[in-house]
Amino acid sequence: MDRNEIYRRIPGVDRLMQDGAVRKMTESYGYDQVLDAVRQVLDKIRKKLGEIQSDEEAAQELDHLPDQIEDILKGWSRYDLRRVINATGIILHTGLGRAPLGEKAAAHAMQITSGYSNLEYDLESGERGDRSAHFEKVICRITGFEAAMAVNNNAAAVFLTLAALAGGGDVIVSRGELVEIGGKFRVPEMMEVSRARLKEVGTTNRTHLSDYENAVGADTRAFLKVHTSNYRIVGFTSSVSLEELCGLREKYNIPVIEDLGSGVFVDLKEYGLPYEPTVQEAAAGGADVVTFSGDKLLGGPQAGIIAGKKEYIDRIRRHPLARVLRIDKFTAAALEAVLMEYLDPETAEADIPALRMLTCPLRYVKQDADTLAGMIRAVLREGEKKEENRLPDAGEADETVYETLVPITAGECRAAAGGGAMPGTEIRSYAVYFEPVQITPSELDRRMRRLEIPVIGRIQEGRYFLDMRTVDEREIPYIAEAFRGGSILKKG
Repeated sequence: MDRNEIYRRIPGVDRLMQDGAVRKMTESYGYDQVLDAVRQVLDKIRKKLGEIQSDEEAAQELDHLPDQIEDILKGWSRYDLRRVINATGIILHTGLGRAPLGEKAAAHAMQITSGYSNLEYDLESGERGDRSAHFEKVICRITGFEAAMAVNNNAAAVFLTLAALAGGGDVIVSRGELVEIGGKFRVPEMMEVSRARLKEVGTTNRTHLSDYENAVGADTRAFLKVHTSNYRIVGFTSSVSLEELCGLREKYNIPVIEDLGSGVFVDLKEYGLPYEPTVQEAAAGGADVVTFSGDKLLGGPQAGIIAGKKEYIDRIRRHPLARVLRIDKFTAAALEAVLMEYLDPETAEADIPALRMLTCPLRYVKQDADTLAGMIRAVLREGEKKEENRLPDAGEADETVYETLVPITAGECRAAAGGGAMPGTEIRSYAVYFEPVQITPSELDRRMRRLEIPVIGRIQEGRYFLDMRTVDEREIPYIAEAFRGGSILKKG
């Protein structure tokens, strides 16, 4: 077909809008949206025809105009922020939203935010209330602190605490605790913007109590202890304990602030995991103020929790920046719901997803991996039998039916806490491994990410795999269904 003839076959906007399939789209998407999509497709076709060499290929482009229009409309109508299935084995995956909320917490937050609530209203007195009141009592009951509040993340919690308690004065901190976390949050820079002056003591690997005491001066406003939750220094080291610092607090009447980073309420050693200081230990050790994250090991929404002695929490509440950094009603509701779970440790382990994934016994993760591998093999066999219209011959191994597409195995792997928590700690896990024959592991990864509910896996040593420690058992059938017919594994 002559190329000019092909160009003449491109319909005009008005004509394409009258096409039956396109007109039907206006019922779902609206006339204006469909009109914009039609114009975009026609512009794209005109540009593309100039690059296509084959007349046959060019003609094929014109045969699927309504489908291309609908693809654009579906893309416009789809939310950009979407739920995904995390099969990376990284439990607190920063890119994937860190800790997922449990069903009870999410339902409570939805109920509160879908209508009016007593967010800042005291139902007893009928007067204005404080949004922190809804979860403050629970935090105090769990930790033993006198008061608590929350802001939008732990960086904000550290910043606000320093600004309120040490602005214009000196804060003494060990050089070995001048951490940087993701997003280039650095303790020295946080000090600077909070108007607190950093006073470094000791060395990177060794700091003694005398270093802190020798640095005390007329302008000292606080001692700051930072838990190095995202790295470890090993070897010839020494550090000053919270209890030792609190001894100096009694001597000089200077408050001790501890930033725990990834706050935790349960003893992870009971589950064979590395030791992480609990918030309760910080309270028992005498800390005046403690800051920690809500969406890391705690397993709640993004928040920075500030707990401590009432006199200091009240000063922090009154600081002008407290309103700038405060949490919204959704976070307040979700945080209260998650904290309520911790009143019963067994309930917390079962209902808080991050805690459940961290502590799940390996045998259950292996069961899920075996289940998924078996389900994928089954749907592939069904597709192959239908395509070839035959059953395997007697004695033929099941694997030979689908091995032309992908060998599938379930095997051990290593998961991680993620989110800067428990650095260097590998958690034993099980995964389903794929070695696709017709496509590359990278192409399989891309296709899995393009599913209606994207599945995020990993590639290692030339194999694509799905780590089952971070996959909910209810997500297994959906993942298996993605392999039905084998098209996701085929070239083209």
